[in-house]
Amino acid sequence: MHSEINIDLPKITMAVKKVALRAGEFIKRERLNFDSARIEHKGHSSNLVSYVDKEAEKIIVSGLMDLVPDAGFVTEEGTVSQHTTEKYCWLIDPLDGTTNFLHNVPIYCTSIALAQGHEVILGVVYDMNRDECFYAWQGGGAWCNDTKIQCSAPHQMKEALIATGFPYIKFEKYQNYMDVLEGLMKSSHGLRRCGSAAIDICWVAAGRFDGYFEYDINAYDIAAGCIILQESGGRVSDFKGNNEYLYGKNIIASSHSIHSDFVQLVSSCWF
Repeated sequence: MHSEINIDLPKITMAVKKVALRAGEFIKRERLNFDSARIEHKGHSSNLVSYVDKEAEKIIVSGLMDLVPDAGFVTEEGTVSQHTTEKYCWLIDPLDGTTNFLHNVPIYCTSIALAQGHEVILGVVYDMNRDECFYAWQGGGAWCNDTKIQCSAPHQMKEALIATGFPYIKFEKYQNYMDVLEGLMKSSHGLRRCGSAAIDICWVAAGRFDGYFEYDINAYDIAAGCIILQESGGRVSDFKGNNEYLYGKNIIASSHSIHSDFVQLVSSCWF
């Protein structure tokens, strides 16, 4: 059941697209002459950030500030006061795939979503390397640039190509994760690890991947992709098959046709 929405979602989504493209152009320009000496670490040697992440986030926050005046912000780099109690909340990852960006691997993007409570109502993901802008709003379908997209419908898991993200700071569930990978290696077409959760989910929405899972994942990484996938006909859940994926730190995103089997495989290894 959808929440009552009091704002013009199509109009706001088009405005968010412009903001995402503006941030994306900045990121592309900075990559041309990126100074690796300006890389920083966020609490762990593998958790990297740069001035590009922070400046891109400032561009996005500035562009969104007046679109929904009473909205709060949850952002990866914390360049704006973080508020989650407002009726509406922006969830922003200015540069999803930072490690790829820093190594000049061209798989990274800007991800922006608007949530009403715990329900995402619009999302925009801009992959500046391919100039692909994925976007959706509740009830409006899912789009890549000007083309409507739809997720795939494999008949069974053995026909599915699955994406994931590797853990890099929390290894308590390392063996469980390896068990899931083994199960998927034996029961799917294959596994891919691209390095950007937002792109992974959008590629499920576009039918390039058939499913995606990850644990220890943040809301701002997945929020935009989730609404895009749902509007493309896909399904999103946590590892138990419930709806606690946005802030629950684990996610399974896939075509409807394989979701139950996907959840069963992951949960049998995890719990």
